[in-house]
Amino acid sequence: QVQLVESGGGLVQAGGSLRLSCAASVSIFNINTMGWYRQAPGKQRELVAAITTGGSRNYADFVKGRFTISRDNAKNTVYLQMNSLEPEDTAVYYCHGQVYSLYSSNTDYWGQGTQVTVSS
Repeated sequence: QVQLVESGGGLVQAGGSLRLSCAASVSIFNINTMGWYRQAPGKQRELVAAITTGGSRNYADFVKGRFTISRDNAKNTVYLQMNSLEPEDTAVYYCHGQVYSLYSSNTDYWGQGTQVTVSS
């Protein structure tokens, strides 16, 4: 079925930038909403940003204008540009896709995660 593969994580100093990529095995036009979640050790998983097929974007409050989610339809890829990274951004970042259904429950797809570590 749908596979999502993240890349671009790594170790960066506070104030630095990273761009995460999520490559989908199908056209992202077939996925109603794609987004990024993150989970730090001992913390709950939380939404970072999401984007719909129509281009509508939603960001978590803690992003505070630092992150930007974007989409490259030709490459079936969603990006998360992260600027002004802080140590509290350290987490495993997961790509997420949701397919809506009028006939059954929505279907969720998850990538394997990519580690982002921000040092102070």
